[in-house]
Amino acid sequence: MCGRYVVVTKLKVIEKEFHVDISEVHERFVPTVNLCPGEYGLVITNKDPDRVQLFNFGFTPRWAKKKMYVINARSEGDHNKENDPKYRGAKGIIQKPMFRHAIRSQRCLVLADGFVEGPKEERLNKPYLIYRKDKKRPFAMAGIWDEWTNKETGEVIQSFAIITTTPNRLIQKIGHHRSPVVLSEEDEKRWLSNDLPLSDITDMLHPFDPSDFNAYPISKDIKSPRNKDPEVLKPIGERLVKEHEYILYQELQLQGMGATTSRKRRNDQMDLFD
Repeated sequence: MCGRYVVVTKLKVIEKEFHVDISEVHERFVPTVNLCPGEYGLVITNKDPDRVQLFNFGFTPRWAKKKMYVINARSEGDHNKENDPKYRGAKGIIQKPMFRHAIRSQRCLVLADGFVEGPKEERLNKPYLIYRKDKKRPFAMAGIWDEWTNKETGEVIQSFAIITTTPNRLIQKIGHHRSPVVLSEEDEKRWLSNDLPLSDITDMLHPFDPSDFNAYPISKDIKSPRNKDPEVLKPIGERLVKEHEYILYQELQLQGMGATTSRKRRNDQMDLFD
């Protein structure tokens, strides 16, 4: 499952790449190398495709009696319980009571610069950072969203889940059994369309092209939700596919995110908004 991911791209880059208004999140967005369930991530919804918003990572359907933290939605639903990588059958998500409304009418792009997975057994005790090669960041994962109201307090919470699918060759090398659905650039606009047939929606729920991505092992310190130090993304081993540079980690250092003092961190956050 995808439970941790990275969002460090400057908002102005997101504004340019996705042609969206960033004003709503400009003062609230805090770049993070370790975005965890319960925290707020950047999304673009089909309801408001021209702006970026901050939603809670952990889906709660509007009919729920209490706040929930469902971070992933299986594209196969109750099918493929063995997580067979070769599965090409029905997308059972469209029948799941939790997700069947959202997959039809409440979809979103979840913006990320990378995500973290570990082997099925060791999990985040042996984590890897998965990132898109050739500096093609950020990318968009397929998400669904909803709006839930706390009847006791009146608080309105907008939340999202990341849709997962079977693992491709790269994720299988890590030993993980699931993968987020990473949308191609061509499919990003289609995912937000309000006029798309259901069959076209489910056709996009497939593993991403492994040739576009790479991965390397990082410290298990990423397990702690409180650990936001960029050093947790430092490579501690070889990449699964040979490359010349550790692009994402080195760019964070150039941006100043390798700093450990509070002063440097403040300067870094200011720089990301420039």
